[in-house]
Amino acid sequence: MNPAVVDLARPASGGERPVGVPAPRPQPVTGELRLRVATRGGHSVAVDQFHRGGLRVLRPHRLDASGQVCYVAINPGGGYLGGDRYRIDLDVEAGASLLLTSQAATKVYRTPTAPARQHLAARVAAGAVLELVPDQLIVYREAEYLQTAAVEVDPDGTFVAAEVVTPGWAPDGSGFGYHRVSLRTEVRRPGVADPFLIDAIALRPATVDVPGLGGLDGRTHCASLLAVDRRVDQPLVDAMWERVARADALRGGVSLAPGPALVLRVLGDDTAALTDLLLDVHALLRSAWTGQDRLDLRKY
Repeated sequence: MNPAVVDLARPASGGERPVGVPAPRPQPVTGELRLRVATRGGHSVAVDQFHRGGLRVLRPHRLDASGQVCYVAINPGGGYLGGDRYRIDLDVEAGASLLLTSQAATKVYRTPTAPARQHLAARVAAGAVLELVPDQLIVYREAEYLQTAAVEVDPDGTFVAAEVVTPGWAPDGSGFGYHRVSLRTEVRRPGVADPFLIDAIALRPATVDVPGLGGLDGRTHCASLLAVDRRVDQPLVDAMWERVARADALRGGVSLAPGPALVLRVLGDDTAALTDLLLDVHALLRSAWTGQDRLDLRKY
């Protein structure tokens, strides 16, 4: 920042705002969802739940006998529009397990006035598990979508997030008509301000040759998986890489990251193929860490 420029969004030194400068107005929220999950009688249940506007959840259900609770988020409006702001707050208490998914693909339409935004704040306590496995993100022509996540994970907690990004096709058959997609996740430890891991994806077709070399390498879709758990190690990364290497028509890689954590990126042209691969590598984690089977969301 230029030292001669005052950042009016921050308090002045001493925590006081400069005289005559009004506090910034909070931006209206298009949709909001809050869930706090704890264990009761050997099962994970929501002990606090709130939703309003364009975000809601269906009744909880269980996919297996592990005690994990599954919630399905829905957007009654059918998609994200320009200027929309969504917020999701998740708190998974010690020993609890939450799987959050979506009812269908998240669709971002034209955003001529302002980008559509979504922010997730999550806390994963000791022995807790949080898995985020939504359907694909579809970004249409002239759309801009900014997604941020701030996740606090206890050293004995487990956090897994999967995502597939695909361009919405225009009537003339062209792809990559969206302006920008930005996905940024920061992971912290309790009581520590600075993140130990930042995972970010930024796609700007207007300024970068996204399909070309250095972008998506001739592919149209991008899939990612982030996993944070103290049991992440090189043999697990190697096993995941073996599964990725067997995938036809897909190109990807797996990296060991601080945490310990692992980050997976896969490029392809087919949503179903990428989703199937993500569920396979996710199944490796579940089998090793919780003894659960491959995820079957039973949505279709």
